[in-house]
Amino acid sequence: MQKIHDYLKSRGEQLDSEIATATRIPLVDVRVQLSELVKRGDVIACHSTRYIQGKKVEGMLCRVSGFIPVASPGRKPKARA
Repeated sequence: MQKIHDYLKSRGEQLDSEIATATRIPLVDVRVQLSELVKRGDVIACHSTRYIQGKKVEGMLCRVSGFIPVASPGRKPKARA
């Protein structure tokens, strides 16, 4: 479970299938581990449907709970008053 948690922390929001591919853990095992992380409150998940090249892809969209990633480097737009 720590491998999945670390991956989400470094990559941000990801689909369960993307997590399985990147961590080389079978999709079934990833879903079981994600459900355990959700029960513990470490991960937030929701069901998502995406269309990639006209093909319907359903899965769990997950991200680390309470984690705000650091801002990317570079110029930021000015706040309007």
